[in-house]
Amino acid sequence: MFSFGFYSSNMAQIIDGKSIAANTRRQLASELKELVAAGHPVPHLTAVIVGKDPASEKYVQNKMTACREVGISSETKVLPESTTQEELLQVIAELNQDQRVTGVLVQLPVPEHINERTICNAVDVNKDVDGFNELNIGRLALDMDGIVPATPLGVKLLLEHLNIETRGRNAVVVGRSKNVSLPMAILLHADGKYATQALDATVTICHRYTPPKELARYCRQADIIVVAVGKPGLITKDMVKPGACVIDVGINRIKDEKTGKFKLVGDVDFEEVRQVAGHITPVPGGVGPMTVAMLMHNTLKAAKKQFCERKSS
Repeated sequence: MFSFGFYSSNMAQIIDGKSIAANTRRQLASELKELVAAGHPVPHLTAVIVGKDPASEKYVQNKMTACREVGISSETKVLPESTTQEELLQVIAELNQDQRVTGVLVQLPVPEHINERTICNAVDVNKDVDGFNELNIGRLALDMDGIVPATPLGVKLLLEHLNIETRGRNAVVVGRSKNVSLPMAILLHADGKYATQALDATVTICHRYTPPKELARYCRQADIIVVAVGKPGLITKDMVKPGACVIDVGINRIKDEKTGKFKLVGDVDFEEVRQVAGHITPVPGGVGPMTVAMLMHNTLKAAKKQFCERKSS
C-alpha cells in the first residue's frame, strides 16, 4: 500500500484514469462474451435525453461509444425540450417493461419543469444503471448489494488500483450532491467487510457553506481529498497535505487567458497542487473515463441479475 507517512519532493504521480478505464472496458468485454456464449442475449442500454443540451449530448455519445467497445447494444432517445413530465414518465415505463432493454438512464439535468427525483425513482431499480433510484441509494447507505453511482464507484476503483491506503485514513469530500458526493462519502467511510466492499476511511464532508478557513483546515488534515463542486481552482497548494491523494471530479469550461480558447479544468489548481500531492487526477483524463467505464460495469451487472431472475422464475 502507498503510505502517507513520507513525502518526496518529486511531482505527484498523475493518475491515468483513461488507461485504467480502457483496461476495465477490455475486462468487461471479455465478461460479456462469456455471458453471451452461455446463451444469454446481449445486454441493451437505452439512454434518454430531454432537450438539446450540447454537454448532455456529448456525455451520452461517449457512453454509446463505450457500449460499442464492450459489446453492449445501445440506443439514444432524444425527446424535445417541451416534453412534459408525464410524457417522460410514459417513455420510462415502456422501457421498464421492455425485456430487451436491460439498462435505462435518463441523462441529467432534465429541464426545470421536470422533477429530477421523480424521474430517477421512475426507472426500474434493476435497470437503473446510474444508481440514482432511491432504492439503490438506500441499499448503498445500508451496505447492501445494489447498483452504485458510476462516478463514486470509479473513484473507488482508482484508489484500489493504485493501492492507496484508506482504512483509518482521513478523507475529505468537498461537495454534497446526492448523485456524486454523498455516495462517495458513503463508499469512503463504510465497512469493507460487507456488500459494497467500502474503504473504512474517516470522512468529513464540506460544502458551499463551509467557511473557507475551515475548508482549508479540514483539507490540510486529509490523506485523501475528493472534490466535486464545479468551482475552478477551489483547492490550492496551501490546502493540501504533502503526499495526499487528490481526486478531482469537477469539470469546468473556462477561457484560457493566453490563447483565448476554451478548455476544461477541474476544481483543483492542478499545476500548483501537483507540486505537493502524492497522487492527483487530471482534468480531463482522470475521473471522467472511469465514470463511463463504471456505467458499463453497472449495465453488465444489471443484465446479469435480470437474466438470473428470469431463469429462476
